[in-house]
This record gives sequence, structure tokens and C-alpha cells, in this order.
Amino acid sequence: MAHPPIRILFVCLGNICRSPAAEAVFQKIASDYNFPVHLDSAGISNWHAGEQADPRMRKAAKKRGYEIHSIARPFQPADFDRFDQIIVMDDANYDHLKALATTDEEIDKIYRMSDFLSEHSDDHIPDPYYGGEQGFDFVIDLLEDASKGLLQSLLT
Repeated sequence: MAHPPIRILFVCLGNICRSPAAEAVFQKIASDYNFPVHLDSAGISNWHAGEQADPRMRKAAKKRGYEIHSIARPFQPADFDRFDQIIVMDDANYDHLKALATTDEEIDKIYRMSDFLSEHSDDHIPDPYYGGEQGFDFVIDLLEDASKGLLQSLLT
């Protein structure tokens, strides 16, 4: 009997670079393994609510075969109930969500994307927003690595 899809929310600051890319990368990797998932992404801030992902991130993702379709939205406290795992891109995101959590169960749902890295030793997924094109490519490198590790953790 198939189990229901695991529900994962990816979170970054503005929800226009890292978290929508993580959603797209993990969706493709999970799909390649026929692993059922329900994915979404959100931002700590609402600065970009209603916007598509940054065009530079969409371009970097497309070069690797990923399509980013997310529309930015802010994290809502109800997301703790809607998702099994909430995966953040850096410690500031982690600290912010931990402060919003009202139970240990909610805190236990929060993970760092960098915790799933195996080929890279970075302690966070850096925000490429203020950098050049190579920063977006590097974020995709990290997200591919971490997504493979995340899938492996879900399979075991």
C-alpha cells in the first residue's frame, strides 16, 4: 500500500531565489525516484508576495532542466500544521521559525537544507540575490546535493 505524499515546505528570506529553487530541484529528484511529495515554498518576509521567482534564479534553474513555477508567499504559522517538514536555507531562517513555533513538535519539523549536503561542506545555502550569475549556479549546485541527501534521508 502506497503511503501518502510527504509534505515539505522550503523557506528562505524572500521566497524568490533559494526556496523556490529548492522546491523545483527536489520535485524533479523525487519524481525521478517516483517518491510521492507535496511541496511548497515560502519566505520569512512578505516583500515579494505574489511575485514569480527572481529571473536570474529561473534562468540558472532552467539551464539545469528545472522549471520554477512558484509564486512568492510569506510563511504562515498554520504552515506548521500543513507540512511534515519545514526546511530552511540558513540559520536566520531557522531562528525566525523556531521563534514562531509554539510547541516542541513544531520545532522538530524545522531542518536546515545544509544538513543534507554530502558533496559540499557549506553550513547554509547562501542568498545569491545581491551577487552575480555564478552565485545562482552555485546555489543550484548546493540544492542538487542537498536534495539528494534529503531524499536519501526520507527513503531510510
